[in-house]
Amino acid sequence: MGKLREYVQEYLEYCKYRKRLDAKTLKAYRIDLRQYEESCGTADDCFFKDRVDDFITGLHKQYKSKTVKRKIASLKAFFHYLEYKEVLHENPFAKLDIRFREAKLLPKTIPFHSIQTFLSVLYEQKERAESAYQRRCCIRNIAVMELLFATGMRISELCSLKPSDIDLENNTVLIYGKGAKERIIQLGNCEVILALESYQEAFQQDIDACGYFFVNRLRHKLSDQSVRFMIDHYAKLAGITQHLTPHMFRHSFATLLLEQDVDIR
Repeated sequence: MGKLREYVQEYLEYCKYRKRLDAKTLKAYRIDLRQYEESCGTADDCFFKDRVDDFITGLHKQYKSKTVKRKIASLKAFFHYLEYKEVLHENPFAKLDIRFREAKLLPKTIPFHSIQTFLSVLYEQKERAESAYQRRCCIRNIAVMELLFATGMRISELCSLKPSDIDLENNTVLIYGKGAKERIIQLGNCEVILALESYQEAFQQDIDACGYFFVNRLRHKLSDQSVRFMIDHYAKLAGITQHLTPHMFRHSFATLLLEQDVDIR
């Protein structure tokens, strides 16, 4: 089993430095491959088809189809690497049927009236702020939520924004997405632009010290978890019973574009 562990570590380094995959993808690969390693135990047949087939059957018994698909993809990519490095003479996936039916689920969205209520609560909290500190937090939170709703960006993309990515003269946002792909989004809503300008004015020194556009109270980069907490907090204040997730903001943005006959690509 030491050999398998050694190959896994070598593969993860290859993914990090040669393929330049992001930290979240590397973490998922590490978890999935460690699970396969543990399923093999002390067996020395971990590179053979039957062992892989048994592992995949076990995944179907334990997880939902989306998770199974990801874990299979992780393992398949690993074995492809071993084949590429000529560690394996035959890839066990070459003779495996890994196709399966997936349930077709529509993405969950947030109703437009709930979005309006959510944002209204944010602005109300700013007006009711009892201290300068609370007011600054509200200004930042408004900018974060307005930008999420206005652009449909992922929260990881939002938290990774640099000051140079926000151009408030031309009202554009430069986003670095998955696969190191760049895209520029035009901001057309005056309330979103005003929210960003207010935030930038209130937090300019913190932004300069941090190096990222959105910062926390310690002048560090705002985390994904902080944004999730923000969403939960204001959803409760707004009396929204629907469980809101960051990705629902993205789906809601796409739905609004489609309703207005905009090409979402």
